[in-house]
Amino acid sequence: MATHELTSGLNPSQKDAVTHTVGPLLVLAGAGSGKTRVLTHRIAYLIAEKSISPYQILAITFTKKAAGEMKERVAGLVGPKAENMWVSTFHSACARMLRSKATLLGYDSNYNIYDQADSKTLTKEALLDVGLDVKLAGTYQSLISRAKNEAKNPLELIEELRDFHNPVPPNFEAVYQTYEQLKRVNNAMDFDDLLSNVVELFDTSEETLLEYQNKFKYVLVDEYQDTNPVQNKLITQLSREHRNICVVGDPDQSIYAFRAADIRNILEFENNFPDATVIPLEQNYRSTQIILDAANSVIEQNHRPYAKNLWTEGETGDQISCIQVFNEKDEAEVVGQEIKNLDNQQQFTLDDIAVFYRTNAQSRALEEVLTRNKINYKVIGGLRFYERKEIKDALAYLNVIGNPQDDLSLERVLNEPTRGIGKGARAILKKYKEDKSLQSLYEVLQESQNNTVISAEVDGKVKQLSNGALNGIKKFLGAYTSLLELVEHDLELLQSPESNLKSMSILNEHGNLCPQRTLSHLLIETDYLAALETNGDPVTTATRIENLSELLGAADDEQYKQDLSGYEELQGVQPDYLKAVTLFLNNS
Repeated sequence: MATHELTSGLNPSQKDAVTHTVGPLLVLAGAGSGKTRVLTHRIAYLIAEKSISPYQILAITFTKKAAGEMKERVAGLVGPKAENMWVSTFHSACARMLRSKATLLGYDSNYNIYDQADSKTLTKEALLDVGLDVKLAGTYQSLISRAKNEAKNPLELIEELRDFHNPVPPNFEAVYQTYEQLKRVNNAMDFDDLLSNVVELFDTSEETLLEYQNKFKYVLVDEYQDTNPVQNKLITQLSREHRNICVVGDPDQSIYAFRAADIRNILEFENNFPDATVIPLEQNYRSTQIILDAANSVIEQNHRPYAKNLWTEGETGDQISCIQVFNEKDEAEVVGQEIKNLDNQQQFTLDDIAVFYRTNAQSRALEEVLTRNKINYKVIGGLRFYERKEIKDALAYLNVIGNPQDDLSLERVLNEPTRGIGKGARAILKKYKEDKSLQSLYEVLQESQNNTVISAEVDGKVKQLSNGALNGIKKFLGAYTSLLELVEHDLELLQSPESNLKSMSILNEHGNLCPQRTLSHLLIETDYLAALETNGDPVTTATRIENLSELLGAADDEQYKQDLSGYEELQGVQPDYLKAVTLFLNNS
């Protein structure tokens, strides 16, 4: 394909980025500026015009899907030779390198790659070896991952935590080292090791580094603003000699700091490569000028070394409506009414309308309004609010408090959080209830604490509840009893300095109301929140806590603001709340 064909249809900035082939290049790609086209045409230009072998090109994207699409587009420009390029994610590229070089780091070439679940299991084993509670596995697993992504050793991470006044978990260095030793014994790497081990390999084996520097004469990286320190170090190592490094990104779109992404990688690119060429892509092909002007006015408040002014040759577009409301409920009502108006005008269908919100928890108010107004909708990239696990768990607990005879809800929460009452134990409980003609599982639980042997024939064998399951049932009943006492006496639990909810102002802001108060009590007394905080990765944990906060806010809505102090009164209100939720679920 001729040069004019590869550059046809490109604007001047895009063309400059495509045809720049020697030395470091930073492409500042504004939103909707055609960066994917620039990357694919640049690769095609290197192959077709500069006769660069596809074997010598490494292109890094952040998802497998993006990698596949990029290779497909390049193949459409230069033909099947594109198959010989390395177009992959950081992790895939590193895993491929390590398969042939792992022995240099003391691994067999057939090493295993541990996923999150495997890694968590091994973290628990490390905690046991050090003499710590396995319930802390989520916290330690997260911090070990953070250390590796930030290219820090455990002591350096501990120092960072202290500098920012964050809690340092006990014996972190010992757990970290034990975890690493256990992986070595198992000839295994976790997902983070794939990158950190290649960086270590390049640091310790000059021969290996030189091999890959000679192999990849051209390195391209997409979404550079979202790279973390270890990824940045890896790219710097590979391109140190030939310096044919092209990174594409936008410092105004960096959103993955919670995954250790460091915006300084793109902001300080010229510090690492002083001779870099910087090309901004400012022409937008996606939005109207009105939207771009609004975005520009917000972004210019960021005092960054690279300024962009997005513009378009397209239409000016409609003015943006800005509406200020009192709370999220009013906001949802306004959005719902606007959707109804647009639908009634028959100029748009519901398929033409999208509603964006900042956090998953914010969907609750919107969903309720849309359901009440019989507006069909679909939540993209996630579950509907009341279908989320933590919400269903909390509501099931609320059901059990009001009605312990509710077997379905009781079975759901009996082992939430984990109490050692697994599927096998629950099968015995249900079969025992059937054999003894008892009214509910709750009766079986009570009998189990009265020195009654709970056994039943399950799967053709007579099985008996284990001591672990019996202890778990004892914990559950203890929490259940405490919950009833707290509700009956209207204790101000959320004012306690020991409260797990102390740092969550949304959760404890209205602790004297019901059923909001009851929800708050159960999150603490059942250890549900504590388990959530220690057993999940930080991002998932934060999302689930936000969802629970939103549920508490919903329970604190206008129709439930009654000052109740006794369980008898509670029985009259709590079912009303659950009934409202049930009706919502049935209509959604």
